[in-house]
Amino acid sequence: MSIFDELQSSLQEAVEIKQGKAQASRTTRHEVADVKAIRTKLNVSQVEFAEAMGTSVDTIKSWETKRRNPTGLAAKVLATIQDNPAFFK
Repeated sequence: MSIFDELQSSLQEAVEIKQGKAQASRTTRHEVADVKAIRTKLNVSQVEFAEAMGTSVDTIKSWETKRRNPTGLAAKVLATIQDNPAFFK
């Protein structure tokens, strides 16, 4: 299943739960990604990584120093990149 299909399925499930038509059938948890290790492996700067992730350099710095943890879609994207660095390109 592609990341798009998985996100689309999750969104549809969320709508059905909100409407009371369904109950949550699964919970997905991801390990907190080592953002600095991922970025270093990709050989990109914090600025380049922030642009690619659609966030600020300050957010990247916060993730790298463990002051904050990526959540939601950012956590999912980072887990995907960690598992498959080619996804970043």
